[in-house]
Amino acid sequence: MAVQPDTWRYGYELGLEIGLRAGSLYPILIRLCDRGLLEAAWESDPPPNRPPRHLYRLTGDGVRWIAAVTAAPAPRAATELRTLREAW
Repeated sequence: MAVQPDTWRYGYELGLEIGLRAGSLYPILIRLCDRGLLEAAWESDPPPNRPPRHLYRLTGDGVRWIAAVTAAPAPRAATELRTLREAW
């Protein structure tokens, strides 16, 4: 997601990429949306015989947050991630 922040991605695809199951992934996606780091939308034109998917992409704040966390020294990055995790 961070590599192509403007690209809409669906949850199942993200889960496969990062190795999280739906029960862990979707609450995280919801919280990231609530914090303004992700935006979500429904797929506008799904293929026939398939319901629309919920799509996600990074916001400007999300891109900046990822850049800050990945640029930080390892202890600071770990603290940032732990803080976000505890806020959930």
